[in-house]
Amino acid sequence: MLIKVTLLLIFFAITISIGLVCRKRATSVSQFVLGGRNIGAWLTAFAFGTTYFSAVIFVGYAGQFGWKFGLSATWIGIGNAFIGSLAAWLLLGRRTRIMTQHLGSATMPDFFEKRYESKSLKLAASAVLFIFMIPYTASLYNGLSRIFGMAFNIDYSICIVAMAVLTAVYVIAGGYLAASMNDFVQGIIMLVGIVAIIAAVLNNHGGLSQAVESMSKVQDPTVEGRGVFASLFGPDPKGLISVVLLTSLGTWGLPQMVHKFYAIKNEKSIKRGTVISTVFATVIAGGCYFLGSFSRIFDTTAFTDETGAVIFDAIIPSVISRLPDILVGIAVILVLSASMSTLASLVLTSSSTLTLDFIKGTLVKDMDGKKQILTIRILLAFFILVSAVIALIQYNSRVTFIAQLMGISWGALAGSFLGPFLYGLYWKRTTRASVWVSFAVAVCITVTNMFFNYFPTPIYAGVTAMLASLVLVPLVSLLTKKPDQDRVNQIFSCYHNRTETKINS
Repeated sequence: MLIKVTLLLIFFAITISIGLVCRKRATSVSQFVLGGRNIGAWLTAFAFGTTYFSAVIFVGYAGQFGWKFGLSATWIGIGNAFIGSLAAWLLLGRRTRIMTQHLGSATMPDFFEKRYESKSLKLAASAVLFIFMIPYTASLYNGLSRIFGMAFNIDYSICIVAMAVLTAVYVIAGGYLAASMNDFVQGIIMLVGIVAIIAAVLNNHGGLSQAVESMSKVQDPTVEGRGVFASLFGPDPKGLISVVLLTSLGTWGLPQMVHKFYAIKNEKSIKRGTVISTVFATVIAGGCYFLGSFSRIFDTTAFTDETGAVIFDAIIPSVISRLPDILVGIAVILVLSASMSTLASLVLTSSSTLTLDFIKGTLVKDMDGKKQILTIRILLAFFILVSAVIALIQYNSRVTFIAQLMGISWGALAGSFLGPFLYGLYWKRTTRASVWVSFAVAVCITVTNMFFNYFPTPIYAGVTAMLASLVLVPLVSLLTKKPDQDRVNQIFSCYHNRTETKINS
């Protein structure tokens, strides 16, 4: 216990110190929301990765899909690394940085307004983001509570309050720069932690070859075939592909992920960041799912209920509980780091969007820089408080509606924004009408499925929403009136302007 508490206190001290140090530089809206668009490759790459992989991935998804797919679950991590990270940086990084600077946009809804000349689009995007982001933040507490409960045997409520207060202190104080610097520290902890934990788990089962051999002998009466959990594509290739697409392609349209490209320093940093982010994702995502894929060779009674049903969220904590105390302590910090980095990014995205895209110019006509920063800070505290309250209500009342909404929020957000954002960066012919269609279809698919369950799982609904966005945006654009060509040409001229593309180089 002394080891675990000591590691935790050191982590808290470093996190708060970074927030207080960065407070002096968070004096303007650009500095607070974007770090002055001067964040380097390492900080941006780690911020992207730590925002991507939260406790939901490490505890929830790794346990659930590792159990369902066996060793083939590792493909999810590989997909996250090469589609969700590498492809995202290659396709979106440079163009996002240049066009958002050219348009003067600091948020995704603001990008939609200026790219498609529609304030209504900005307000609609803000509403979608606001509605689906808060429940998403609440889900981050669940995985953390499992790990803390296992390591310290403390109440779930204490975990929620501690994480909420700590995140609030450093984000409210230092803004995006503080969040990015803490993401870097937290990312290092995650890298060291996942490698050490995997090595220890495999060592406890006779090494990699012995563990794989044990997996090949696993049988499940509900699954046909022998050795299927150690096979290349597992017992459910179709389900595996769906999870890969949802968790990988989705990053291209998530505001909190794309926001990292707004703030990066220059094109040289984008090239470096691409490599760093891909390596980080390979280790973290690949490692998480690889770890979860061996869950069936453990004593399963530790994560099954009295009926024999598997409690997916208890799998990874059960695996970790068998490790030495020092590794349990590292695992606690790892999950805390993953959760706090994602929470910080989500609430910063939500509060800045609500302030800059909804309150400013709509509810309050005259807002200077100081008022904007104050409003963002107040809303940061509000979003963290609300997400913590929702998490407590869900836990105490066992409400499942919120938990279901967590599962579809990724699909609703990415499905709404993926097509409009991607084509908006590349294709001059993209029209305002196609953006409205993408918003409407994605929200309709994900929300109605929650009530009527016409897809087998929310994962299929989310993938359908994203693919629909990629198809409908160009189709509707070709069927509707062309945008003003002079205006579009002026927007796309930024890619050919040497001064703009080389800024800060």
